[in-house]
Amino acid sequence: MANSTRQRRHFVVQDWGLVPYQQAWLAQKSLVAERITNPDLLDTLILLEHPPVYTLGKAASTDFLKFDYSNDPIAQSDGKREIYRVERGGEVTYHCPGQLVGYPILNLRYYQQDLHWYLRQLEEVIIKTIAAYGLNANRISGLTGVWLEGKKVAAIGIKVRRWITMHGFALNVCPELQGFQEIVPCGISDKPVGSLSEFLPYLTIAEVRVELIRSFAEVFNVEMRNGLD
Repeated sequence: MANSTRQRRHFVVQDWGLVPYQQAWLAQKSLVAERITNPDLLDTLILLEHPPVYTLGKAASTDFLKFDYSNDPIAQSDGKREIYRVERGGEVTYHCPGQLVGYPILNLRYYQQDLHWYLRQLEEVIIKTIAAYGLNANRISGLTGVWLEGKKVAAIGIKVRRWITMHGFALNVCPELQGFQEIVPCGISDKPVGSLSEFLPYLTIAEVRVELIRSFAEVFNVEMRNGLD
């Protein structure tokens, strides 16, 4: 858990709706650069959805793609798929509407300068969010992410620059999962991908967003400022 003895920091939630991946990626870089220049800027949690897109981490293997990819570091498209190789950790993943994506822009100097701690905190945010619906999600030792009854429902991949975070997590609320069939998600071949809607069919992004903000504030011991921006 976050250090409960420090003064609570404020954070701002930005609800961006449905945003193309490249637009959100560039915006994150800008927010990180601003905070490197001015570390006193408020921490920000960006929540959004993406149109269908595949992303690979900086060192991700193309062996986990079930389609041809030129491995060009710039965005690729074969007319069917949008694909980006980005600076986060982790392997290949898939984003689409119905998936709640969170990009925390945090200065870890105000928390703990420990990337493993930060990853576990993000997992805890998601576990607590899911617990609000009476479901018991869990971690799997040696892996990053969150599972529910053996299915991976949340993927996590981060980048930290001068202790400012970007990228983050993707929680499958009610997405169409077919896009995951074209990859080996996160390089894990023996564990299926699932969604919360398999357990709670009428669950919506809007409902989960509220619980996730509450869980984020609790886990990181922060206070939301001025509501949703």
